[in-house]
Amino acid sequence: MTKQIELGGSFTLPGTSMTVNRMGYGAMQLAGPQVWGPPRDVDAAVAVLREAIAVGVNHIDTSDFYGPHVTNQIIKQALHPYPDGLVIVTKVGARRGEDKSWLHALSRQELIDGVQDNLRNLGVDALDVVNLRVGGIAGPSEGSIAEPLTVLAELKRQGLIRHLGLSNVSPEQLAEAQTITEIVCVQNFYNVAHRDDDGFIDDLAGQGIAYVPFFPLGGFSPLQSSVLDAAAASLQATPMQVALAWLLQRSPNILLIPGTSSVGHLRENLRAATLQLPSETIANLDAIGGGAGKE
Repeated sequence: MTKQIELGGSFTLPGTSMTVNRMGYGAMQLAGPQVWGPPRDVDAAVAVLREAIAVGVNHIDTSDFYGPHVTNQIIKQALHPYPDGLVIVTKVGARRGEDKSWLHALSRQELIDGVQDNLRNLGVDALDVVNLRVGGIAGPSEGSIAEPLTVLAELKRQGLIRHLGLSNVSPEQLAEAQTITEIVCVQNFYNVAHRDDDGFIDDLAGQGIAYVPFFPLGGFSPLQSSVLDAAAASLQATPMQVALAWLLQRSPNILLIPGTSSVGHLRENLRAATLQLPSETIANLDAIGGGAGKE
């Protein structure tokens, strides 16, 4: 039997009974290259999901436009019927073009179809949390999000969605959203090198709202930093473990969803939750700043 490990403590999403371990799992890499089509080894993808659950992960982040459809179908194959306490967070607001591009899908019908696709491929009657994905490739863009969010709020009232979150949004857009419905989490681009949301994270922590950084390890352009490398060497850890540990220690409302298609890499990522960074190391990492990436 796989031994459960410490996963960075827990966090309860505001206004819900959903308490998740702070170290979760992101399913994007379960699809094939460029998040398109099936993986080379479906059995390996299934094994990663089952290992994550076995060691205590109870927060999986996914979307039906990963693949498209592929990751949710693998999640269902691996884990359905789902264990008690597992929270699956998905997102709508985008679709994949035939050329593998990432396109907005924010019309009323596209959002309804996206929710229905998630329900069908995950094999559930209601989605735990749905994030509305707006903004640009890797960050927010200006403008109202009221129209698409109102559609999701209607689906929430119909019982198809339990709770709502936002992705790629600004503080102003969150404030607008909160006039429409309760928001339990925000998922934006953030890591030790890309720090635009420092103030936003602190504001969310004050409201008890979860902040879930996507690309915590830099995304398609992995973090490269001599400071990070030096910190890792001094702690006998990998740079990625240090980057994840820094995020966990950055603020108690940060939930992590690092993704991988390898059981070994999964275990390595999760061990970051047991890594305690000395104050001097944290100060050095705080000074990195800068960086960029794309989804």
